[in-house]
Amino acid sequence: MSDLCRLQTEAMEILKATSRTFFIPISYLSPGLQEAVASAYLGMRAIDEIEDHPELDGTTKNNLLTTLSELLKKPFNENDIQTVLRPYNTILPAVTLRLHDWIKLCPPSILPDILDAISIMAKGMAKWALKEWRIQNEKDLDEYTYYVAGLVGVMLTDIWKWYDNTETDKQLAIAFGRGLQSVNILRNYEEDNDRGVNFFPNDWELADMFSYARRNLGLANEYIKSIKTETIVHFCKIPLALAYSTLDALAAGKEKISRSDVNKIVHQIVKKP
Repeated sequence: MSDLCRLQTEAMEILKATSRTFFIPISYLSPGLQEAVASAYLGMRAIDEIEDHPELDGTTKNNLLTTLSELLKKPFNENDIQTVLRPYNTILPAVTLRLHDWIKLCPPSILPDILDAISIMAKGMAKWALKEWRIQNEKDLDEYTYYVAGLVGVMLTDIWKWYDNTETDKQLAIAFGRGLQSVNILRNYEEDNDRGVNFFPNDWELADMFSYARRNLGLANEYIKSIKTETIVHFCKIPLALAYSTLDALAAGKEKISRSDVNKIVHQIVKKP
């Protein structure tokens, strides 16, 4: 097995361990596209794990994320990234400590776009870590969800264009990311409150966040309509359907949808006529 094949296998294993929600649609992507999206997702997940880490304070997160953001603007240097992360070897997860590997997995011709998106994400997360995620209003929520999820949509839009010249609307892509992120906020809001973090704007109730989520997921539906490539359509439809089902489950007082429900949703989307 070549080093690249081994790295791809390890990447999919870590992806499955960190996010089954995205592992499923990524596993259905065609060769070449799968490596690009897996690399991009794991790179962003590496950054996200720093922002969410319970043992790092806001200043440390800000410094580390800002440093990584600047490094990702430069030509890729594996040693520089490892040097920055080395002091945190005992507390950061493997998905973060192996950021350099996910960069090596990426097809070279799309790598600059992916690194740019991850760099912008890291810078935005650094800002909000220093602000202790104090979201005052919907404008703040839009900015925060842009950095942590809307940028994923922007990056994927660039990847679709690179793969087969598929053209999609970046504003709708941002809404797609916001919709998925707001579902995560709703799913985790009690746990977030327990750790002293609240992503709800001042005076917002649960109903307001549900409305925000459904409005942005509606725009995600519009985003998919312009896509003709089957493998990309499947990729987009799976997390969108899971998000809608999760919203319905949360509204009914459930914590999440069942694994069997997930399997049914995926099967309905990818089954052949």
